[in-house]
Amino acid sequence: MIKLKFYGLGGQGVVTASKILSTAVSLYEGRYAITVPSYGYERRGAPVNTSIVVDDEPVLVNCFVYEPDIVVVFDASIIEKNVNISEGIHKDSILVLNTEKASVLDKYSKFGFKEIFYADGTEIAHEITGVAVPNGSMMGVLAKTGVVGIDSAEKAVEEVFGKKVGELNAKAARKAYEATKKM
Repeated sequence: MIKLKFYGLGGQGVVTASKILSTAVSLYEGRYAITVPSYGYERRGAPVNTSIVVDDEPVLVNCFVYEPDIVVVFDASIIEKNVNISEGIHKDSILVLNTEKASVLDKYSKFGFKEIFYADGTEIAHEITGVAVPNGSMMGVLAKTGVVGIDSAEKAVEEVFGKKVGELNAKAARKAYEATKKM
């Protein structure tokens, strides 16, 4: 069982990204997933988080993730909004971060994650799709951790977004996958 927590701001596609991950593992990898979103007033810029559980066996829990194996941060400014992205992490927890900035990487490296995978998903999304919404590209960064294959992620992005928008976001996912670095 792999427990994930996605953090971001309203309008970045955090909830959609969790649906993409669930679709990828369920339809294209023959595994199981459950997604439990958590957000207050649906307002652009407000903190949003989603819990996802992925397993090879049917997932029989339907609750938030409190001890994540992987944390995905869609917007590095989330910690400035009093959101504790490291809550419940353990010695093997992995961080997937949407940034290329050294100052941000330095700040996040102090949270105690075992590994950090990072790329500028927002810039890649903007460059390829024309819109600075990083959900598709962050699926590529997440795929670098091995929780989902990049081919499955691309297919799920196309499935969730539809043909035209899906192809562009799948291309962004692939580019982000190839651009991902690890520290």
